[in-house]
Amino acid sequence: MSNPPPREGLKRVVVVIPSAFTLGNLFFGFWSIVSAFNGNFRQAGWFILYAAMLDSLDGRVARRMGTGSRFGAELDSLVDVVSFGVAPALLIYLLEFSTAGRFGWVVCFIFVVAAALRLARFNVLAHGKPHSHWFIGLPVPAAGTTLALFFAFSQTDAYRRSLAYLDLSHQGLVFLLLLLSALMVSRVEYPRGWPAHTRSLGGILGLILVLGIIAGMLLRPTVFGFPIVLGYVAFGVLRHGYLLFRERGEETE
Repeated sequence: MSNPPPREGLKRVVVVIPSAFTLGNLFFGFWSIVSAFNGNFRQAGWFILYAAMLDSLDGRVARRMGTGSRFGAELDSLVDVVSFGVAPALLIYLLEFSTAGRFGWVVCFIFVVAAALRLARFNVLAHGKPHSHWFIGLPVPAAGTTLALFFAFSQTDAYRRSLAYLDLSHQGLVFLLLLLSALMVSRVEYPRGWPAHTRSLGGILGLILVLGIIAGMLLRPTVFGFPIVLGYVAFGVLRHGYLLFRERGEETE
């Protein structure tokens, strides 16, 4: 049996690379579930963050290499349901709701359902359409990472000096779960990324923002992680409210 020509072998490697990132995403998502069952909640949260990093790379690598496919998109969605739907919901359930009564798991299940619906809608809307700079609805990785980073942040002095009064570890966490679930299936738009370059003032500000986020996550991830993703969630809500207000003002005029 003859060996494939060098170019054909290289092409196969290029096609496999994005799927390798996706499967790495699934690896950390499953590891997060195992860690949560073992009571390693902080570790479980970081594994979901690692999965989100790999998830952000697979699509970009596929687009840069020109190897995007329907198979890759479907595989990515299936993996995301595990890593950013089931894993964070299970983490929060074991943290707060496992002793909340007979139906304490229902609010976590709602989050998983919203994640699955969000991913299914994304696949339908994205199929055959050009790449957009905006997501419709809160991206599932952002919602899952918000829950994943909560526990580590809740153990810091920064949390006790800021968000502790919201009582996020009890009723406030129920509200956060339901809010994230509603935003995932909403029509609120979220940016895919910030323009980061030196060709314009907006790009320079975006570059400063990106560098600031990277520096914060490298130096103090437990302090900066949860506020950063929560700020992303809030940005979409505030922007949507502003657009609705402006639209109504224009209709009135």
